[in-house]
Amino acid sequence: MASATTQTADHFRGEDFASLLDETLGRDSGFDGSVVRGRVVRLTDDYAIVDVGLKSEGRVALREFAPQGVKPEVKPGDIVELYVERYEDRDGSIVLSREKARREEAWTSLEKAFEANQRVNGTIYGRVKGGFTVDLGGAMAFLPGSQVDIRPVRDVSPLMGVPQPFQILKMDRARGNIVVSRRAVLEETRAEQRSELIQGLTEGMILDGVVKNITDYGAFVDLGGVDGLLHVTDIAWKRINHPSEALQIGQPVRVQVIRFNPETQRISLGMKQLEADPWENVALKYPPGARFTGRVTNITDYGAFVELEPGVEGLVHVSEMSWTKKNVHPGKIVATSQEVDVMVLDVDSAKRRISLGLKQVQRNPWEQFAEEHKVGSTVEGEIRNITEFGLFIGLSADIDGMVHMSDLSWDEPGEEAMKHYEKGQVVKAKVLDVDVEKERISLGIKQLQEDPAADALASVQKGSIVTCTVTAVQTNGIEVKVDDVLTGFIRRAELARDKAEQRPERFAVGERVDAKIISVDRAARKLALTIKGREVEEDKQAINEYGSADSGASLGDILGAAIRRRNTDGED
Repeated sequence: MASATTQTADHFRGEDFASLLDETLGRDSGFDGSVVRGRVVRLTDDYAIVDVGLKSEGRVALREFAPQGVKPEVKPGDIVELYVERYEDRDGSIVLSREKARREEAWTSLEKAFEANQRVNGTIYGRVKGGFTVDLGGAMAFLPGSQVDIRPVRDVSPLMGVPQPFQILKMDRARGNIVVSRRAVLEETRAEQRSELIQGLTEGMILDGVVKNITDYGAFVDLGGVDGLLHVTDIAWKRINHPSEALQIGQPVRVQVIRFNPETQRISLGMKQLEADPWENVALKYPPGARFTGRVTNITDYGAFVELEPGVEGLVHVSEMSWTKKNVHPGKIVATSQEVDVMVLDVDSAKRRISLGLKQVQRNPWEQFAEEHKVGSTVEGEIRNITEFGLFIGLSADIDGMVHMSDLSWDEPGEEAMKHYEKGQVVKAKVLDVDVEKERISLGIKQLQEDPAADALASVQKGSIVTCTVTAVQTNGIEVKVDDVLTGFIRRAELARDKAEQRPERFAVGERVDAKIISVDRAARKLALTIKGREVEEDKQAINEYGSADSGASLGDILGAAIRRRNTDGED
C-alpha cells in the first residue's frame, strides 16, 4: 500500500514539474504550426532576431528572406510573417521560418484559386524527372513536360526564371503536392485569339506569324491562335525544292492571306506576294536571241532549269543542251549551281516560261567543219564504230563522218570490203557531202583513187550491143562483166526470145555472150542487159535489109539469105 502511494505521489510530482517547466519557459502549444506577425529587432551574421509577442524572441535564417545568391533586403523594424516551428532549447528561444510562412500563405491563396478555377502566377526554376519545378509564391509545384507548351519545346531555358501564368490541375495539401499546367493557359489564350482573328480575317490581310511545322509541300504558320498553310510555291518567286531551304521552325515571318474559307476555316498564306513580281516586263528584259549568264538550279530527265535572276528561271531542254551529245542525261552535261551561258529562244510571259539554249552559244561543229573542209578534201581519222552499213570515222572530239560500205571499194562488194577494216584503225577518206541541217558528213575511201570503170562508163550507152563475160549463174538470171570493170545483170526473161531457151543453167561461168544495154546506173556502176532484146533487134534489121514479111518469104529464108551474104562478104 505504501508502495502504491509512493508511485502516485511520484507521478503527480512529475506532472507538476512538467507544468511548472512549461509555465517557466513560457511555452504555449497553441502557437506551434501557426503563422504569426513579428518585428525584426536586430540582425546577426546569419540570423534575424524577431519579436513575435511571446515570452522570448525567435530567430530566422537570413537566407530565407531572399532567393539563393541574392542579398536579403531585411532590416530592423521590418514587420514580417513567420511560421512557428518549435522552441529551440530550454532557454525559451523560438524556432521560426519565413519560408514556411510564405508557403502556408501561398497554399491558402492557391486553394482559393483552385476552387475558383483561376490562373496563378509562378516561376519555373528547376528540372526534375518528367518535368520541372515551379515556385508559386512560396509553394512548390510540379510542371509535367507535356504541359509546358502546346507543341514540344526543345529548349526550355528561355522560360525558366520568367514569371508567367499557370493553371492548377490538382493539389493535395496533406501531401504537399501541386500539379500545374502552362499548356492549358496557352490553349485558352489561343482559343480567344483564334476567335478574334477568324472574325476579322479577310483575304489580302498582312499578318505576322511563326513557322510552326514544315512539310514537303509547305509550312504551317501560327498566326496567333490559328494556323495557316504557306505552300512551297508561295514562299518565294524563285524555285524552292523544299520549304526547309527558306524557312526554319520557330522563325518569325510576315505573310499575306491569299485565300480564306470561313466554313472550313482553312487559310492559305503567301510570302512572295509581299514582294514585286520579277516576271513583270520579263519579255523586254530577255528578248529571243539575247545571251545571258545564269545558274543551274535544278536538273531533270528532260532538261535543266537556269536562274537568270531571283525568281526568273528558264528551261534548257535536253535537245538544246549540246550539238553532239544526243540521248545523254542533262546531269552529264551540267551540274547544279554551275554558272552557264545561255541564249533566249522563246518567252511566254503568260505561262511564265522561258526557253533557253545552251548549244546556241557555241559554234555548230558541222558548220565549222563545212567551212574548214570543202567537198572533195581529204581527212584522216580513227574508226570509232563499225555497223552493218558502214564505218564511222572520228573527225574531231565531237563529230563523226560515215563511210557507206558502197564507198569502200571500186571492185569489191561492200560486205567484202568491210572485212578489211577494224575499230581503232586510222584511215583517210574524201569528203563527199556535208549536210549541216541533218548533221551528217558523208565520206568515201574508194574516192581517194580514180574509178577504173570511169572510161568504160563514159563509152557505154543505153541500146549499145556489148560483149559480156558470165561471172555467176543464178536462178533468176546471170551476172556478167563488161570490159572486165562494169557489172551487169541479165534477168531470166531476157536470156532468150524463146521461152524454152530462157534457162540460166544453159550458160556457164566464163562464157562470152553479146547483149544489149537496157539501162545504165552510173552511180552504182551497174548495167541492165538483155539477150532477148538483141535477138529481136537483129531480126528487125534482117527483115529491113533482106526482105519483107509481105513478100511471102519466111523469116528463116530471110535469115538464111542474110547469113549466106555475110559469109560471102567475109570470103571477099
